[in-house]
Amino acid sequence: MLNGLRALRMGGREVLPLVEGGKGVAATNHKSSGAWAATGGVGTISAVNADSYDAEGKIIRQVYEQMTRRERHEQLIQYGIDGGVQQVRRAYEMAEGTLSKGIGAINVNVLWEMGGAQQVLVGVLEGAKGLVNGVTCGAGMPYKLSELAAYHQVFYYPIISSARAFRALWKRAYSKESAWLGGVVYEDPWLAGGHNGLSNAEDPRAPQDPYPRCVELRKVMRECGISDEVPIVMAGGVWRLDEWTHWLDNPELGTVVFQFGTRPLLTVESPIPEGWKQRLMTLEEGDILLHQFSPTGFYSSAVRNPFLRALEARSERQIAFSAVETVDHPLLLDVGVGRKKYYVNRDALLQARGWAGEGYTEALKTPDNTLVFVTPADRDIIRQDQSDCMGCLSHCGFSAWKDYDTYTTGKLADPRSFCIQKTLQDIAHGGDTEQNLMFGGHSAYRFKQDPFYSNGFVPTVKQLVDRILTGA
Repeated sequence: MLNGLRALRMGGREVLPLVEGGKGVAATNHKSSGAWAATGGVGTISAVNADSYDAEGKIIRQVYEQMTRRERHEQLIQYGIDGGVQQVRRAYEMAEGTLSKGIGAINVNVLWEMGGAQQVLVGVLEGAKGLVNGVTCGAGMPYKLSELAAYHQVFYYPIISSARAFRALWKRAYSKESAWLGGVVYEDPWLAGGHNGLSNAEDPRAPQDPYPRCVELRKVMRECGISDEVPIVMAGGVWRLDEWTHWLDNPELGTVVFQFGTRPLLTVESPIPEGWKQRLMTLEEGDILLHQFSPTGFYSSAVRNPFLRALEARSERQIAFSAVETVDHPLLLDVGVGRKKYYVNRDALLQARGWAGEGYTEALKTPDNTLVFVTPADRDIIRQDQSDCMGCLSHCGFSAWKDYDTYTTGKLADPRSFCIQKTLQDIAHGGDTEQNLMFGGHSAYRFKQDPFYSNGFVPTVKQLVDRILTGA
């Protein structure tokens, strides 16, 4: 084992300082999480649209046949509860020999901004009572996380990207349930895969060193009276632990644990399809794009494949307009809008005519008083996906859904985005890796460079954990 790396107490259990990241829709399930916990680490099941199984053990595909969004939303919540409970139970059975000795742990991960997050979390904790040790939660400001965790007597691990965010959570809510704080996950907003917590004050093109940001986080935790034994969980950009030795036994940081999100994707037990695993081995440095197309409104990191490039190109085919003639917009737009009247400037008019000549003949309004030009086929897909919305987010920019009171954000649905539920379900169950959103951390290119994966080698979770413990 790497010098300075040792087992510790976290969430009331003895664990290796290695946490499996809980990755999105069906990308982390009982197989990978149970195997991770069996090694003595913390396995993390994704409770975001988790798969459930029929009597024969086959995955039950999530099909939504209800007429209204609200009805489909209720169906989605039930799918989430049923799948989450089954995943936890199966993972616990896999790792029970280790877990029964007080070693290792099973956590669940939820996104606070997913639709029905609180109902799904409560349903999973009640349905798998006594089997879940902790809940990790990010994508938003989950103020009620501590209250829910304490009520169900599980530990909570907020995912934050700045000391400022943690301070706000602590002052408003977490200080009331301090005994159940298992750790604080610092997720590097520039390097982590999936959704990222970049604030408006931070430049997505100017990554910052996580070390001083975590030193500041520990300072805030100490000011809040939190023991140094409550760990900071470093997530995002972690590949080899021998690159992080200055974080170990470091009095500035206190106890540190490391979370691995990308590397566990490429294991025998990983549930992602074979095509996805093979694609990971081909990535080059720079192939992961930090972008802002997600319907959540957050930045997120994914492989810059044709799916993502098409979204980039769609937003580039965009012009500003006015509903009436103005000094800035004096010309009537004559392509893409039918009988509707929109006014633009000369450059925009020429651009629109050019795009129409290339086949992008349909202009769709955005919430920002702009028009994007798409093909008729893409227009039909966008409209159908918006119509089929099942409320997978608490607020969806793409469909204008909101999961409470009026059930609408009150804004225009945004055609520059996409149905995230549709694409993540598809890629997780064998869909085309080039035509779907494929989340990944910015270190994913290292699969191709790391000799551990030479000749297409895919390790078991135990082989991966053993490798990580050596520092490599």
